[in-house]
Amino acid sequence: MTAEPVTTQHSPTSADVPATVRASLSPSRAADFKTCPLLYRFRSIDRLPERPTVEQARGTLVHAVLERLFDLPAAGRTPTAAGDLVAPQWDRLVTEQPELAALFADGDPAATEFLRSAAGLLEGYFAVEDPRRLEPAERESLISAVVDEELLIRGYVDRLDVAPDGALRVVDYKTGGAPREAFEARALFQLKFYALVLWRTRGVVPRVLRLLYLKDSEVCDYAPDADELLRFERTVVALWRAIEQATAQQDFRPRPSRLCDWCSHQALCPTFGGTPPPFPTQAAPDPLRDARSRPTPPGADE
Repeated sequence: MTAEPVTTQHSPTSADVPATVRASLSPSRAADFKTCPLLYRFRSIDRLPERPTVEQARGTLVHAVLERLFDLPAAGRTPTAAGDLVAPQWDRLVTEQPELAALFADGDPAATEFLRSAAGLLEGYFAVEDPRRLEPAERESLISAVVDEELLIRGYVDRLDVAPDGALRVVDYKTGGAPREAFEARALFQLKFYALVLWRTRGVVPRVLRLLYLKDSEVCDYAPDADELLRFERTVVALWRAIEQATAQQDFRPRPSRLCDWCSHQALCPTFGGTPPPFPTQAAPDPLRDARSRPTPPGADE
């Protein structure tokens, strides 16, 4: 697909949304609640800090390189050019997010291997796409829409391609391996979220939702339709109402699963013998609190 020049999207402000809006929800936080209500509480209500992992940092780095790759002239978007972007993009990320520097000690050979592994994932990208033939319409773009008059849904799209006939293709880069069914359902949930926003704001159902699994050099395409997105919208609204009810009752229960192995908050989880902190006393809710910042960096949920 070809496209119009890249546009920049800005976080919504109070003037951008109807006065009826009283909450916001991103696909990451919605997926948290679906996976484990207590995890949602820890991240969205308690706002507990989480140290980045090497895997998350690698995903963020690869996303940054792929975003910058399309700044180059089409003919210059080569594997060598992408590899040359790895080190300077990592330096930029460490400057912007100093907590990333704690992942590696000075002179740690693991840091060199980390950069090499990121370059390897970029090779996986070139195995499934030729960026010289693409002109994305938007990259790392914030999109948002209001559903049910009261809920702002928003998220950052890795890449949006627009064909000459106006057809949309939503592209998401995944730096992990192609997942089993349960994990792929989570990835598609995220893309359906984006598709719903685009449908509600642009009146166009995306023709393709594309997952690019760079580690395995695999492509997963999914074609939604309007009826499916309408059902998905009802699901999102129902999920939000369940979050509201849990918040009113201060009742966020753990839901143990295989994903517990990757959770940063086991010490506070009753499943592992821990005790959650007291439920915070909050001021009047700010419906745009989450929308003003990016809670999940690109690639952090890969």
